[in-house]
Amino acid sequence: MIIRDARFLTSNTRVELCPPPDRPEYAFIGRSNVGKSSLINALTSRAGLAKTSASPGKTQLINHFLINEQWYLVDLPGYGYAKVSKTARAEWHKMINAYLQRRENLACVCVLIDSRLPPQTSDLEFMEKLGEMGVPFVMVFTKIDKQSASQTRTLIAAYLAKMSETWDELPRHFLTSASTKVGRDELLGFIDEVNQQLAAAAPGA
Repeated sequence: MIIRDARFLTSNTRVELCPPPDRPEYAFIGRSNVGKSSLINALTSRAGLAKTSASPGKTQLINHFLINEQWYLVDLPGYGYAKVSKTARAEWHKMINAYLQRRENLACVCVLIDSRLPPQTSDLEFMEKLGEMGVPFVMVFTKIDKQSASQTRTLIAAYLAKMSETWDELPRHFLTSASTKVGRDELLGFIDEVNQQLAAAAPGA
């Protein structure tokens, strides 16, 4: 997939204020400081499209971007550590749950996972929740350039083994680096594949 156009549309805290559900939508979410904004910028080849920050918890709204006039990319607030109040975290939790449950054109959630860390409870619990909701998702391991290939393989193998304890079928997973753009073509290819499947299944196709 070639990204010809990527532009910011809107930010809000209420699912009913999101853009019309007239295109497939792919939401990106992960623990705070997982490198979400950097990966979004690398995928779209638009530096600064998503705001990056050294401080975890920068994203606090549902941010919609329109890609190639064909699909939506959504930057969701991170979960886990962030220097915000319990009240703010509770509001984020409520907002994200409403979005996941009610956004009818949500094609897939890309759950970003730091490839340098052993399985994290917050990641496992979030993916478990997606499974219970019946929301399709893939695992996107980030920052693979920050360690050796053998370290990455070992940690991801541990993650998949942990997932196998509770999942009969493991979700698809991707290895990525925002710096080197490793995995960019594979992830965009997956999105293109799903878009084609949805188009073929649409009424009148």
